[in-house]
Amino acid sequence: MPDQIMSNSKIIGSYIEKTPGSEKLASEAQSLLPSGIAHDSRYLKPYALYIDKAFGPHKWDVDGNRYIDYFGGHGALLLGHCHPDVTKAVQNALSLGTQFGANHPREVEWADQVIKMVPSAERVRFTSSGTEATLMALRLARSFTGKNKFIRFKTHFHGWHDHMTAGYTSHFDGGATAGVIDGVADNVVLVSPQDISEIKTVLKSDSDIAAVIVEPTGSSFGMVPMTQEFLQSVRKFTEEQGVIFVFDEVVTGFRCSPGGAQQAFDIKPDLTTLAKILAGGLPGGAVAGRKDILDDLDFERAAAQGREKIGHPGTFNANPVSAAAGIAALKIIEQTDACEKANSSAAILRENFNIILEKYNVPWAAYGTFSGVHLYMNKNGQTIKQSTFNPNEIGYADLKNKDKELVTKLRLAMAINGVDFNNSPGAQLSASHTQEDLEFTTEAFNEAIKMLKNDGEI
Repeated sequence: MPDQIMSNSKIIGSYIEKTPGSEKLASEAQSLLPSGIAHDSRYLKPYALYIDKAFGPHKWDVDGNRYIDYFGGHGALLLGHCHPDVTKAVQNALSLGTQFGANHPREVEWADQVIKMVPSAERVRFTSSGTEATLMALRLARSFTGKNKFIRFKTHFHGWHDHMTAGYTSHFDGGATAGVIDGVADNVVLVSPQDISEIKTVLKSDSDIAAVIVEPTGSSFGMVPMTQEFLQSVRKFTEEQGVIFVFDEVVTGFRCSPGGAQQAFDIKPDLTTLAKILAGGLPGGAVAGRKDILDDLDFERAAAQGREKIGHPGTFNANPVSAAAGIAALKIIEQTDACEKANSSAAILRENFNIILEKYNVPWAAYGTFSGVHLYMNKNGQTIKQSTFNPNEIGYADLKNKDKELVTKLRLAMAINGVDFNNSPGAQLSASHTQEDLEFTTEAFNEAIKMLKNDGEI
């Protein structure tokens, strides 16, 4: 493949030698799918892995190579792949039907479980994805407040619908991205994720703000971390101005703690968006929150208040198989130490990685929140000490600024050594990762750093 010749890297050569089956499938995919992929984060040169099966914290590619998995189903698999109880629930539901075109008992039980676990949830509306959930949350906020604009923090991700495309990886001036009309972009106000005075000023000066939406642990699950104090200030400002505060807990929901980031931080938003863990690793999302706001979806309540009801169809909303998986997964999370175990494992990896980085005199740092691991790759060459590194002292642009080819080579080197890092690069831990997995990963990271040094990359 043409993309194979990135350099004379031994890392790339070793990767290609180890994964001929993935190479063959990637070549076939090029003539069928744009860039040969179905999700942007799966783009990797010379090609990404093709996975055949997975169980617990492990997955196997089409060539039979085993990897410790740190993608975790894009964060959906806090319990690991194919948890026996979740798998059994899915199989039972699947045998009874996947789409009834009608109400069913599991959607009631699923909603009840969400309301039991999420502190701010008084009502729930299910969707088929996290993107749909954030779209619905904004529509609810606009309908409820009668206002038009909303505030987003730069680098925060809230799905891929039109209001969410600028300011995540590009267009930080708020300009419309490809395929998005200017009129949509004009109603989005982008503010700094690290300067609390900026959002305070906007909220006080613009009376047309309907909502503020935030990734509560910060951009990319804490890559650009957001402190509890910052969030508390935003909560205070939004309450003072009558603005809806939305926690996007698509990633953090049921992961930071059984009640999500809002339970961990003891902050009650008006609306919460959920997906990923919500559906136990299957497709599914939801908006949860204040009853008076979600009443705009209610036929009787909207009519009684003289309001136009928000329309919300969706062929696979609360489909019975996703509902079964979600119920099973959420009950396990509620009743066990799954969140605590994943958080603890991530802390161990962060510490182990920093010991290795210091040993090899590599000016990077491992950091993160809860069950996440990120690498600050220090593209600007700052002087840092791993043991005292504080990402809150680094600008958000610098935290996000990474050499793409170096990231790729690190991920390939980790794969050669039996670990599938996510593309941040880093890891999302699950409750299924064992001490043995953490030790294996630590050694793989040690070998990957040596390989990068031998390739002259660091």
